Amino acid sequence: MARDRSPIVKQSRREGYALHLKAHKYLIKKSGPPGQPGGRGFRRGGRGGSQYATQLREKQKIRRLYGLLERQFKNTFNKAARQPGPTGDNTLILLERRLDNAVFRAGFSSSRRGARQLVSHKHFELNGRRVNIPSISLSVGDVVKLRAASQKKDYFKTIDDHSPAPAEMPAWLKIDRKKFSFEVVGTPDPSGLKEELNPQLLVEYYSR
Repeated sequence: MARDRSPIVKQSRREGYALHLKAHKYLIKKSGPPGQPGGRGFRRGGRGGSQYATQLREKQKIRRLYGLLERQFKNTFNKAARQPGPTGDNTLILLERRLDNAVFRAGFSSSRRGARQLVSHKHFELNGRRVNIPSISLSVGDVVKLRAASQKKDYFKTIDDHSPAPAEMPAWLKIDRKKFSFEVVGTPDPSGLKEELNPQLLVEYYSR
């Protein structure tokens, strides 16, 4: 299964945005891109701060935040463009509905990379069937549950240690901690994401 294996901290420095929890402290020390200590003489938008560079960086930030390769991301955008409504918002909705992202949002992993690995190792069941495809798109009514055998592992016994606070739980997921499961009860709201994303720049980039 193809995936981006490049260091997440290095990616975060390039985008000027913490793509992972552990990247926060590194960005405080080194806010510039890789190869430019301190970021002196660097403009976050890119060389010259052009409109294209700004659009490119936002596209890369969103793509890397959700952990997709370029072709996967472009296919997701094209699918969103065929749906009614704003293409940028549709893209974020499709990304949010990915199984690995939902596992992350539900608090079963502290990162999307970790959630992707958990799904790939068949720790979860979707509607009673074992799955190992992180890109599966969830629909309203779908129930994702941690396998009984996996519930006994030490990692999941401390699941509350890396779960988001109740106020940060996404409204489109109904999470049952005691049963190690969650149900999709609605559609993700792009305007309610805690990440600072600008889907309009994404649309402008692909509309060149």
